[in-house]
Amino acid sequence: MKWTVKTFEQLSIQELYEIMSLRVEVFVVEQECPYQELDGKDQEAYHLLGRKNGELVAYSRLFKRGKAAKDASIGRVIVKESVRKEGIGKALLTESIAYLEKQLQENVIVIHAQLYLQEFYQSFGFKPISDVYLLDGIHHLDMRRRGSDE
Repeated sequence: MKWTVKTFEQLSIQELYEIMSLRVEVFVVEQECPYQELDGKDQEAYHLLGRKNGELVAYSRLFKRGKAAKDASIGRVIVKESVRKEGIGKALLTESIAYLEKQLQENVIVIHAQLYLQEFYQSFGFKPISDVYLLDGIHHLDMRRRGSDE
């Protein structure tokens, strides 16, 4: 796996197309969830791209505190269906947390987690901070992780 992080301005047109294609493939088509994919937040995000043999197979959107939420946050966490069960999801979250903590000096991270992934996120130190709620027809809950400095 090759991991890279880019700001919106650093993304090539091809990379942006690959990101949007993967996000629609997973969230809109696979999860049958019509929602406003282009939400105006990509311009404020750091984009973590994970490539396997040159193909974009993992992605997350990272925000410094105050950009998408009060705290730093991770969103649009995706692993392409064809490579799930290979540990790429764990690697993606590890890379996401490491970038926020080491590069952006963020110690508190929130995530709007799909409910079925609660245990996965808890294994990384995230704890529920909200009740379960429906977002775009999918059960979610908010979770927070406090780094070692907190």
